[in-house]
Amino acid sequence: MTDANAVTSELSPDPELVVRRLFFLEVSTNRIQAMNPDGSDRTVIVTDCRLPDGVAIDVRAGHIYWTNMGSGVAINDGSIERADIDGTDRKVIVPRGATFTPKQIQLDRKCGKLYWCDREGMRGMRCNLDGTDIETLIEAGRGEVDRRDPTRWCIGVTIDTERRRLYWTQKGPDNAGQGRIFRANIDIPNGESPANRYDIEVLFEGLPEPVHLELDLANRVLYWTDRGDPPRGNTVNRARVDLKTDPEILITHHYLNGAADVHDWGASPARAQSLAGLPPAYVLTAGADLRDEGNEYAARLSQAGVPVTTKHYPGQFHGFFTMGKLLPQANVAVSEIGAWLKAL
Repeated sequence: MTDANAVTSELSPDPELVVRRLFFLEVSTNRIQAMNPDGSDRTVIVTDCRLPDGVAIDVRAGHIYWTNMGSGVAINDGSIERADIDGTDRKVIVPRGATFTPKQIQLDRKCGKLYWCDREGMRGMRCNLDGTDIETLIEAGRGEVDRRDPTRWCIGVTIDTERRRLYWTQKGPDNAGQGRIFRANIDIPNGESPANRYDIEVLFEGLPEPVHLELDLANRVLYWTDRGDPPRGNTVNRARVDLKTDPEILITHHYLNGAADVHDWGASPARAQSLAGLPPAYVLTAGADLRDEGNEYAARLSQAGVPVTTKHYPGQFHGFFTMGKLLPQANVAVSEIGAWLKAL
């Protein structure tokens, strides 16, 4: 989700002509919507995206940019699109395959650049606002072997336009405490390459699963979300970027009532003290996200004597099961589960 002061004219400074709108992605329906901050006047802006993940608004130019992850995490067909802020004049500016799985995107209007992270591409990238001059700034890995290592996945990105620095996250495996936040100069030092840069520093490490970033330039404070388990995960965090301080958790347990609920079976059935006596189960996991929790649950069911069938889709992500119109593997998964149910 992103926020915009939608101005009716680039030349009009009148604050009465400023309308505050929230723009957000709906990946399950492949749409982008906008609404007022109080939730009213909800409007579909764009339809038929290809797993949208990041969005950025150029208020003055009246443009909306978004990333499409593509048809699946194992396929190199991500793209970036642009449209007018009302959804018209839509065009692809970064073609399919020029980026693997683009995630969060940031706009640098002053320099005329877009920055984004490419998860399975294991890269931090940028291009001009019209999609030309695509560059790789950070390369955390290359090839299929590296691609299977979540510590190399670049997810969130933000930029310090004043000091010309780039910040990004590499989330690591599910709840493994291997998530990191990095910083480097935006421009690659002379004689260096995206895969071999001496100016990269680790700001924070040992995080559950840091994902999206935002930088408050005025106060020099970095904010990020973490999707791991509580107490440190499932949180919104902040830290000063110019001081060596521990991150501060601002919002926590959004899904749970408190830290004690981490061990409650209502939060995750794998946390139940005993699984004995449960009916047969079908456990489906995807290659990206929540795989480890699913495997843990299946193992505990089996240990408790519960008949369990497991199926893994290595090229997919959480939520793919509901996207049969876009992802063929979702239809395969539904058919296999239906056959399993009929055979009970």
